[in-house]
Amino acid sequence: MFPTQSRCRQPHNPRSRNVRFPTNQDGKRTRSFPGLSSGLRLRVVWGSLSRQVPVYINPPPQRPASSHSHSLSSSTQHNDMPSAENTYGSKGLSLIVIGTNAGTSMDGVDMVRVHFTQEHPSAPLKMKLLNYGEEPMPQKLKKRVMKLIKDNATTPEEIAQVNMQLGENTGNAILTFAEREGFKLGTQGGKGEVDLIGGQGQTIWHLPLPELFEGDQERAHLDMAEIAVIAAQTGVTTLGNFRVGDMALGRQGCPLFAALDSLLLCHPTLNRAVQNIGGIANFSILPAGDVEGCYDFDTGPGNVFIDAAVRHFTNGELEYDRDGAMGAKGTVDQAIVDEMLATDYFTHDIPKTTGRETFGDTWGENICKRMLAKGASPEDCVATITRITAQSLVEHYKRYGPPGGVDEIYMGGGGSYNPNIVNYLREQLPNTRITMIDEIGIPAGAKEALGFALMTLEAFVGRPLIVPQRVENREPGIIGQIQPGKNYFGAMKRVVGFWGEFPEEEVKCTTRMEVIPNEKFVQ
Repeated sequence: MFPTQSRCRQPHNPRSRNVRFPTNQDGKRTRSFPGLSSGLRLRVVWGSLSRQVPVYINPPPQRPASSHSHSLSSSTQHNDMPSAENTYGSKGLSLIVIGTNAGTSMDGVDMVRVHFTQEHPSAPLKMKLLNYGEEPMPQKLKKRVMKLIKDNATTPEEIAQVNMQLGENTGNAILTFAEREGFKLGTQGGKGEVDLIGGQGQTIWHLPLPELFEGDQERAHLDMAEIAVIAAQTGVTTLGNFRVGDMALGRQGCPLFAALDSLLLCHPTLNRAVQNIGGIANFSILPAGDVEGCYDFDTGPGNVFIDAAVRHFTNGELEYDRDGAMGAKGTVDQAIVDEMLATDYFTHDIPKTTGRETFGDTWGENICKRMLAKGASPEDCVATITRITAQSLVEHYKRYGPPGGVDEIYMGGGGSYNPNIVNYLREQLPNTRITMIDEIGIPAGAKEALGFALMTLEAFVGRPLIVPQRVENREPGIIGQIQPGKNYFGAMKRVVGFWGEFPEEEVKCTTRMEVIPNEKFVQ
């Protein structure tokens, strides 16, 4: 049903006029031209058009990888990268990106500042995490957005206002982040220590599976935090709308992190998974030895039901079950768990993704009311709701994991700190090593913001991401929309210099990435 191979190329543009090098008898491109010296520039003429194309016959040796960097996926690369012998006049790439993420839990905005470098288009991408932080969402704004989603009744006036307010909130969070971490943005004459900002706005509505809803529904997605506001506040070119871009290509717009997860953690001999437990839970499966063999999907609720129950029982004084303390005191009602896991979303085949429009506060509150009517305690309700999350994870690992099972799981997101979830996973998956993603120098709360930093870079540079397996449409495409900031010209000029005369038809997704450790985040 699903294709298993990916050329990971952009669709060919028939109007592209890239130089064609001679080929040998095997049909492979050759760069050996008798009598030509290293670095000679040839003038190529098409009618009235002409340009100079660099031809490197005997290029200098490639710089070895830094001794303090480590490659986490190069051993699993596909052998279809363009030859590194010819850099096509690339001046190299160096861009500093802030990635942001506003999760379904609405706890706040997670932010990372990342330095991406690449010696030329055929070289491995290098990434160094410079800073990580988070800013809570103001309670007034959080309550307004949660009510908007829960009631599913609003006006154009409110939608317009909330979009601007969420943009201002994200912009303010970034300004605070920069001040606290001691780096400059582009607010002074367009010059700063950040080249790009990109991320997800607050998801308002995510409807990837309309067949699970009543009425005449269509696939749709809306997340809001106006990128024009963020660019104006910071002076930095800002990108957004990655999810709706993916949905426009015929996929579901979520989770969108398989590419990053595979570049970080694909292993030559071990089947791995990267687990995120935010408001919604999702994981990426990374089959051994195949960086492009990854796939990801949402398993269902993560913390969203747990948080709703805790708010319900504490009248909003507590936002979540810290360290699983409340759930640990209760008794699980297994009949309720099994009933919930037999509903449509949990039994639906992959690909599948979801959000609050399916698993909102109302569902969690209704479970609590049913249990209380039978004499259960608030602690029993939280314990039962927590088990729904944990058991759904286990069932999806067993149903959709790779042959031979998952050898290692790397955890992230707020729910990864809940021992009632993690201990259940360890009990049910005894042959799987379960650890935090912090182990590789990525803070657990930073991973999704890091994913948006990578999406921002690739969109601005002009490359598609790895398209996961097991999706409806595997045609690669560039996702994301750009709002120029004061620094736009300078940043774009560097991208043009990076590509040089690289042939358009050879542009494809990144399949090799080296992580340069930052001592601040290495355990």
